[in-house]
Amino acid sequence: MPALDLAYVRRQFPAFAEPTLQGQAFFENAGGSYACAPVIERLGEYYRRLKVQPYYRYPASAEAGAWMDASYTRLAAYLGVSADELHFGPSTSQNSYVLAQAFRKRLQAGDEIIVTQQDHEANSGVWRRLAADGLVIREWTVDPDSGALDPARLDALLGPRTRLLAFPHCSNLVAEINPVAAICARAKAAGVLTVVDGVAAAPHGLPDVAALGADIYLFSTYKTFGPHLGLMVVRRPLLDWLGNEGHEFNAAQPRKRLLPAGPDHAQIAAAQGIADYFDGLDAHHGGGDPADRPQRVRELLHAAEQPLLARLLDYLGTRRDLRLLGPADAALRAATVAVQPLRQSPAELAAALARHGIMAGAGNFYAVRLLRALGIDPEVGALRLSFVHYTSAAELDQLIAALDTGLQPDFQA
Repeated sequence: MPALDLAYVRRQFPAFAEPTLQGQAFFENAGGSYACAPVIERLGEYYRRLKVQPYYRYPASAEAGAWMDASYTRLAAYLGVSADELHFGPSTSQNSYVLAQAFRKRLQAGDEIIVTQQDHEANSGVWRRLAADGLVIREWTVDPDSGALDPARLDALLGPRTRLLAFPHCSNLVAEINPVAAICARAKAAGVLTVVDGVAAAPHGLPDVAALGADIYLFSTYKTFGPHLGLMVVRRPLLDWLGNEGHEFNAAQPRKRLLPAGPDHAQIAAAQGIADYFDGLDAHHGGGDPADRPQRVRELLHAAEQPLLARLLDYLGTRRDLRLLGPADAALRAATVAVQPLRQSPAELAAALARHGIMAGAGNFYAVRLLRALGIDPEVGALRLSFVHYTSAAELDQLIAALDTGLQPDFQA
């Protein structure tokens, strides 16, 4: 596999040529990545000449609809599913809320839903609220030291009334990659449906959802170099079983069943720019059989991130003034690294890093339950440093230098 051509990659992201961002190293990608040029160009072109109601017979309308259809088809290929299993919504939080309402109507009082302490609240709170409708919520707890989910604990939670298991591909804080395929297989053997939150994992390579075995897979396109949308895969025939949450007269249209509001035509049309970018990235690095392109792109992104992740984790391992959340082995986690400063607040450290051109976040990152399980006050939270394949070694150098300066000198290792 060829090494990632970082110069080529960064030319595909206009942010790196933006004068106001020069000298700034972006380490809050888990909150939203830079958008790639094909997405920005498609969005602009759509607003210039295709901003009409789609799917009518006149040329601009027909082309607008064709652009939207292409986003479903092309992204489905990267996810290993069919186009009619993809559903765009305003955000992953809103998508999961609609899903919960759909399940509420299909489940019976006394049925059980398993949730975790590791999830972002989007894939936790919506299910927990169903307790008010008589559903039983069972919690898969994390290890209080590592934040990890032990698959062995799952067996004790699965029972004859268990209907649904909601869990993350990886946490947006501890970032340990969960064995999704094995967990989904175990759930399926017990007759349990799975809802996997992939928001923190998808920026590091769109997954083969079919291979994972998830019944529902959620992620956000604004964290995968695209427009501000949530995207969910709902496998057939589960979609048919869930019924219609949209307008009654649209029930026969699969794409509209889980979208109570109207679709954002322009952003859906522009989302195929993510596929444009990945297609171009693959071609630039040698290409090959189009059927294997999704896997080649995954491997390319992973290979670019791992050395930087390993180096950052090695550096953090030398410090006595920071608590690393999650595994110290780069092979076990995504390139999202959260730390708890021991002698200053995360907000203070984030402000110090900002003075050295480091864009990073501090807070609870909607993982309040996980922070509490780890013994961390959610009001204080953690500092999060997250990057993707377009991050450079020079930016990592800048981050490490800023940490050396930004951590309170009296407590440096």
